[in-house]
Parts: sequence; structure tokens; C-alpha cells
Amino acid sequence: MAIEKLIVKGARAHNLKNIDVTIPRDKLVVLTGLSGSGKSSLAFDTIYAEGQRRYVESLSSYARQFLGQMDKPDVDSIEGLSPAISIDQKTTSRNPRSTVGTVTEVYDYLRLLFARVGRPTCPIHNIEIESQTIEQMVDRVMEYPERTKLQVLAPLVSGRKGTHVKVLEDIKKQGYVRVRIDGKMHDLGDEITLEKNKKHSIDVIIDRIVVKDGVSARLADSLESALKLGDGKTLIDVIDKEELLFSEHHACPYCGFSIGELEPRMFSFNSPFGACPECDGLGSRLEVDKDLVIPDWDLTLRQHAVAPWEPTSSQYYPQLLEAVANHYGIDMDTAVKDLPEAALDKILNGSKSDKIYFRYENDFGQIRENYIIFEGVMKNVERRFKETGSDYTREQMEKYMSEHDCPACKGYRLKKETLAVLIQGQHISQTTSLSVAETLQFFANLELTEKERAISKLILQEIKERLGFLSNVGLDYLTLSRAAGTLSGGEAQRIRLATQIGSRLTGVLYILDEPSIGLHQRDNDRLIDTLKNMRDIGNTLIVVEHDEDTMLAADYLIDVGPGAGVRGGSIVSEGTPEYVMQDSNSLTGQYLSGKKFIPLPLERRKSDGRYLEIKGAKENNLKNVNVKFPLGNFIAVTGVSGSGKSTLINEILRKNLSQKLYRAKAKPGRFKEMKGIEHLEKVIDIDQSPIGRTPRSNPATYIGVFDDIRDLFASTNEAKIRGYKKGRFSFNVKGGRCEACRGDGIIKIEMHFLPDVYVPCEVCHGKRYNRETLEVKYKGKNTSDILDMTVEDALTFFENVPKIKRKLQTIYDVGLGYITLGQPATTLSGGEAQRVKLASELHRRSNGRSFYILDEPTTGLHVDDISRLLLVLQRLVENGDTVLVIEHNLDVIKTADYIVDLGPEGGDKGGTIVATGTPEQIIQVEESYTGSYLKPILTRERIRMDKLIQEKEHEHVK
Repeated sequence: MAIEKLIVKGARAHNLKNIDVTIPRDKLVVLTGLSGSGKSSLAFDTIYAEGQRRYVESLSSYARQFLGQMDKPDVDSIEGLSPAISIDQKTTSRNPRSTVGTVTEVYDYLRLLFARVGRPTCPIHNIEIESQTIEQMVDRVMEYPERTKLQVLAPLVSGRKGTHVKVLEDIKKQGYVRVRIDGKMHDLGDEITLEKNKKHSIDVIIDRIVVKDGVSARLADSLESALKLGDGKTLIDVIDKEELLFSEHHACPYCGFSIGELEPRMFSFNSPFGACPECDGLGSRLEVDKDLVIPDWDLTLRQHAVAPWEPTSSQYYPQLLEAVANHYGIDMDTAVKDLPEAALDKILNGSKSDKIYFRYENDFGQIRENYIIFEGVMKNVERRFKETGSDYTREQMEKYMSEHDCPACKGYRLKKETLAVLIQGQHISQTTSLSVAETLQFFANLELTEKERAISKLILQEIKERLGFLSNVGLDYLTLSRAAGTLSGGEAQRIRLATQIGSRLTGVLYILDEPSIGLHQRDNDRLIDTLKNMRDIGNTLIVVEHDEDTMLAADYLIDVGPGAGVRGGSIVSEGTPEYVMQDSNSLTGQYLSGKKFIPLPLERRKSDGRYLEIKGAKENNLKNVNVKFPLGNFIAVTGVSGSGKSTLINEILRKNLSQKLYRAKAKPGRFKEMKGIEHLEKVIDIDQSPIGRTPRSNPATYIGVFDDIRDLFASTNEAKIRGYKKGRFSFNVKGGRCEACRGDGIIKIEMHFLPDVYVPCEVCHGKRYNRETLEVKYKGKNTSDILDMTVEDALTFFENVPKIKRKLQTIYDVGLGYITLGQPATTLSGGEAQRVKLASELHRRSNGRSFYILDEPTTGLHVDDISRLLLVLQRLVENGDTVLVIEHNLDVIKTADYIVDLGPEGGDKGGTIVATGTPEQIIQVEESYTGSYLKPILTRERIRMDKLIQEKEHEHVK
């Protein structure tokens, strides 16, 4: 009898409050709730962790030592558990060799396809390379009409200088009587004199034949003799017609270009058999970049325009630069962009012949003088990068280098022999350079012979299926050659999802973490259809999700809450979406039913005349884009996945602003000019990268409030009596911390082939500080107690300390009241880390000249959290600052003052501005996918707003 339910009893992981929950199997189940409510604790830390643990337990002890032992999650029991597979938001491999093609295994099938039906082609003569047997040669010649006259020749010399006397003597001794030299016939009995310095071609005439019945045997003998004499090659000179060249070798008969036997490893850029020897299969190499060496061309040499030679601890290079400028008469007070090209070339590339007098003062104050050959700044950076033994110097020099396509393989990663194997005129790397949609089209129109079709039938089936899965999860704009490390978390997750669909497993429990991240509403339906398809073949899907469409499409909805952190961890409501919508206890249900909603702003902000304008943006798929961003507005940049949003904002706008405002080393993408930078003082990128790499970093230290708390403790009477300064209350330095665990609070015990065990420090019992420090208290609490407080509790505790309260309030305002002040940075999600960064900006005083950039800030946020986040973002704009979000969430887009919509599609079919303006203007543009999905939302919200206004007016009249 089939098990119909997955029953969890007594789940207590993290903030879960000993909950029991019953989940139907073979259904699409969505877990939702506020950020920090316990969804992930139930899905990943309880159900998935137990599924993985049971699988590992079933293996032998030998296998377990490699996989590591998994801890049992804090749960009483789980019944009806299937083998579990987690598909989360972690980005794919950062290995530069890993691509979309290799991750999805499509490339493995492509290698097999090209090895079996690829056609080797000479890249010089553009003819197909094929070895032929004598029988095939005879059959080809016998296709000519009867009475056709021809000669069988053996090519001996092809385009070589010399008199070739010995060659002519040797063939005369072998009994041959006629030769063709440079196209003219000669008898070997005659005296033949060739010019020594001219190139000559010599062919021996083996036989003269007239095509007719019965001549095949003689032709075969003649061909055999010609091949023997001509080193595997023979020419058929058809009188008054064409000339045929045959070869029994797998090589071009004209130039000898040869390709060995075709095999799949030959097409792998991760194998020495296929990788380009110049770049080792990476397709690129680091080269010194002039625009990174001189990041700001408006500066002069005296203003340190040459970035690698800025004065640091040593004045050697600034003095050298001045000596070079004096020698060539270059004005150090002229902007670099205005210097003559020849002068700039001398500085960047040096001279191999000019000796320059160089008098300088070394680091010890000694004067040195010498004549030197100046190598140039570019060569200097390259040499120091290659020759240094210091990792620091190499890292510093790498800042002035950028990746360029390998000149040998032109970025294709493979050997020239491999790139000479074609299918329908394309080599394998040209195929992987196409988008998924274009690759599907290429294989749909593929013309193969009957034999090739039989060979490739199963291979093509696998390729098309996998490409189809990628298309179905909204990734048809990606190319197979795209480096896996450049994918966003959402893209990487959907790639793994597509790979799992390809496996066609059944009876599996899939647990997904917000698969809709980075996906435009247009592509949401396809993703939901994919999830339903996985369910229909017999799998259970548990999806942690906030997307409204996904929740409404679920078979079963579980709302976790009611709050976040300690206020969460309970099941608020569960059942069909319709049931949850009717449940008044469910916050999610209230938003789904429309009882609660994020209101539209009463009016859109207008431009105050200040704009940031980008002209001629051409990076990646951007098609010479011109766009203006009104400053002092809340701006949303929208468009389908792959339309060019991140390229425009992150690669061009952010990097250029960072370069101009902070002299950052990152090189912006290609564009003509950017206007309006003078209106800005700061660009603040609030992304989802961690706020710290170690458990020592936490929200309190990151936002700076812990400094104020330590000041407060140092000002207490007890601290003053003991002579404790501020540093005494830091767990990062000696003095007040517990030295047994060095302020970590935990001690790691290595268990060799078992997983490492972390136990609380026996001396401080996990409190991080020594006993003397913990004796100093403020309002009955020591520093360890403070770090264990939630932000919400700390806000009440420090309500009479304005400086501390103001900073804590910002963390609370971004919806993180549930996290503890000392929560290790490594345990924060990407969305939580992003909001901590946002909070750290909120408490700073603003002068209205800051430009905030947030890339999908709604990731991991419940609609109620989004509502709070929007209040915070709008507060920044009220101060006169500019907030720009790259976003797909319609609740955010509808509240924007100004929208820039890119598209219309992804990849090559994107990269243009489809529409700009207010949401009301965007919905009027038929070409805008964003506008078409926004239109019903705006209509619905206007009706709701009008209804609310009427109700308030009615109450006022009463």
C-alpha cells in the first residue's frame, strides 16, 4: 500500500516550537511565511537533513568516511520520507572551466555528436578532409562518361624552390618517362633545367586511361602505383575538365592539415587532448588593461593618473615617472586625455633604445642616479605580476589586468584541429555560443544523411530534451558557453532544476528554495508547469516560496509564523490555497485574498531636473542604449531575465560611478559617456553578499552599534573602578575575552573521518568573555547577555540611549527585529545580509546626494516584509537620495516613481529600452511584458484605494 502522507512530529530545529505537520505526498506543497518564521528550518534543516542522513546511514562505513556523518535533526520522528534532493539558491561552481553546457551535461552529448557525425574540414582550403580507399577512388573516376580521357599522376613536389635534379633522376631510374612540371608536360629523356629560386610543382604521369568497361582493374593498379609514389596522394587530370585530388590519409590533400581519429575527449576543453595549448582551455588570459592603468583620463600625471604607480610606501615609481616625463618633455600638469598619443605611448609602452637619466632618493634617504632603459608602465605591471613571489603584489598587479579572448583559439577554448570539425558549417564552440533557444532551432533544422541520422538519433534526443528543460524554466536566453560562476543564484537553481527534470526520477522528495527568484512574471507560468510536471510523474515537491502565482498553484499551502524569530516557529494555517485565504489567522492568506495589500503611492514624484544619463551602452547584449535616470526618485529597472538589466546597472552604471567617485579599480562595461555624475557624492551598492566571512562578524559589529554598547559598558561605575576601557568588552582582542576559546564561545573538535564537533567552551560556557568582564553589568545585563538579545528586545532595553536606539531602530525597520545582535554573519541568508547593509546606511546622515543600488531586494521576503522594506526605501528617497532597484516583483514595481523596462526578450533579442516612465505610462506600451502584467495590478489597486478612501470618508461623515 502506497504511503500517502509525510508526517513530521516534534520538530524543534532553530526556532520551531515542537511542531507537528502532515504533508501530502506526490503533491506540490508550498511553505510560506514571514522571513525568519521557520520555513527553511522545517524544509531544509529538518525534512531534507533527515532524508540525507538516512541515505548516508544506508551506505557502508567505508563510503561514509568520504561523505561525512550527518547530525540527526532535532525532531521526534518523520514518517513516509522519500530520498530527498535539495535544489537551493547556492550559486554553481566558481571554477572558470565550468559552463552551463558542462553543468547540464548537454556539452557531453555535444562532444559525442561531433565525434560521431562531425565532418573534419581544412580551415585553409575549406574542403572536407576524408581518407579514401582505392575502391572509392575507382568508383568516383568511373562516374565519368565513356570515352573520357584522363591521366593518373603522382604528386612529388608541391610549391617548393630548387632545381630538384635528384627527384627527376630518381623517377627516371624507376622507369617513368613523362612528368608534368608547373602544369607543362616534359619527357624525362629531355634535358630539364629548373630555376633554383622559383617554386615548382612536379607530378609524375603514371598512366593515361580512357574511361570504358573493363578498365577498372587497370585504373586500380595505376592508382596504387600513384599512391605509393605520391606518399598517399594522387591526382586525376581529366582532359579539358576538372582535376581530382585523392588521399588515403586523413589529411587535406593540398596542405596536409591533418586531424586524428575523432573521439569525444578531443572536444573537451578540460582535457589536454582538446584544450587550446595557449590558454589551457580557459578561452581567455589576463592582459594589462590601459583603462585600468589609467582609470580616470581627466587626471594629470602629477595627480597620479597612472594608478599602479601611485605613491604608496615607496616613492620610487612616482620619481621614475617624473624622470621619464622630463626626458621626453611631457607636461605632468596636462590631463592625460589631452597628451599627444606619442607621449602617452612612451609612458605606457616605454622604449627599447632610449636611455633615460634617473636620479632618485631611495627609501633610506640615499640619492641614487643611473641611466636606464624604460620598459613602460604596461610592461612593468605585467613583469611584476609574472615574476613576483608575493601573493600581495600579484593581487595588486591583477587589479590592472583584465581578461581578453585567447588570440590562438579566439576564446573558443579548443585546439585548431578540434575547431576544424564541423556539423552544418559550425564547429562545437560556435554551437555552444548560441542561446538555448537558437541551439534548439539549429538542431530542429539539422540536415543529416540517413547514416548520420541513425548514428545520432539517441544523442540528438538527449540534447533536445535537456535544452527543452532549460527553456521551460525560463533560461532560453543563456548560452551553453556561459561560465557557471557568472550565473545568479536563481539561474543556478533553475539549471539544477532542469538537470533534475532530465533525470526523470520518480518517488523523490524535491525541496526547492524560491525557484522564482530572478524570474519575470512572463516566465513564471512555464516554471510552475515544470514543477507540476515533476509532481505528475510521481514526485513530492516542497517549495519554500513567496510568489503569489506559485502559492495559488499549490495543491497544499502551509503558512509558518505567526511572526519571525522567537515569535515564529508555529504552523499558522495549512490546507488548500482557498482554505488558507479564508483563515483569518494567516497573514499570507489575508494578502492572497486581498484583505491586506501594499497600497499605491498617493502621487508619483516628479523629476527636479537632475538626471543621470548613460549614452551608447554596448556591453554584452546592450544595443547602443541611451537612458536617463531621474535623481531623487524611486526607480525600478525591469525586464525579462537576460534582457540586460544587470549589465546596464551593475557593469556600467555602478562600476563607472565607483570609478569616478572612489577611484575604484573595476573596469566598467562599454559606453560612450555618462552625464550628471556631478550631482552625486556616493554610490552605495547593497547586494546580498555576506556581511562577514567568519562567525566573529555579526549584525551588531557590522552596523557599528556594538562600539556604542562597549562605550556604554566602559562608562559604568564598575568598569571605571576596575580601570576597564572600551577594548575590554571586545571578544576579538586579548583582555576581556575568554582565552580558552579566543572569544568564539565554541571549540572545534576534529573527528577525522567523522564530522567536526563544536562544543561550548567549558571555561566561559559559550559566553565569549572571561569571568571578570562578565561581572560588569548595565541594567543587570552583561555584554554576553546583550549579544543574545533579539533586536526587538534590545530596542526596548536601550530605549533611553538615543545613539544606540537609533541604530537598532534601523535594523528593526527593515524587518530584522527577530535576529539576535550577536548572530554569526555566516548564518544570515542573502536577503538578511542585504537588509543589515541597508540598515547600516539608514542611520547615517544624508545630504540627498547618494545613489543606492539594490539588485532584487525582495529575494526571500514575504509580502509583509516587502511592505516594510518599501517604507524604508521610500524614506531614503524622501531625504532627496536616489534609490534604484533591479526587480521583478510587481508590488515593488507598482510603487516606483519611474520605470526603465528593458527587453523585449532575453539574450540577443533583448538589450534595448522598451519603455520608460511612470507605471501608468508603462502599461500603455504594448511591447512591454512588464506593462502587460502591471496593468491588471494597477487597475485592481486603484479600485482598492478608491474603496478605502470611500470607507474613510464614510466614517468621517459618521
